[in-house]
Amino acid sequence: MYVNGFVLAVPGGNKAAYIDVAKKFWPLAKEFGAVSQVECWEADVQDGHTTDFRRATKAEDGEKIVFSWVIWPDQATAKAAEKKMMEDPRMAEFGDMPFDGKRMIFGGFEPIVEEHA
Repeated sequence: MYVNGFVLAVPGGNKAAYIDVAKKFWPLAKEFGAVSQVECWEADVQDGHTTDFRRATKAEDGEKIVFSWVIWPDQATAKAAEKKMMEDPRMAEFGDMPFDGKRMIFGGFEPIVEEHA
């Protein structure tokens, strides 16, 4: 398993637009091999003493934190999908993003502990 993780700040008024983009993203990701996608909207994000989600994303007043991830079967599939998506003309249909992508934090991760109930 391989996980692409994302943290970003979205203007509170853009929640519906963000959900729309996330829903448009899933069919592409699934077509190119993604196993699942989870998008989480801020419910209880505390300010930290040294750092926190707001500082990390340079969140502005009125912005909400989004924490999301996409699970892939492996890193090779994720990397190939990224290339395919960037070349896919359907990506142009997304238009302007409802957030400032320059402040998005993202990365790829390999699970080291996984537990399920």
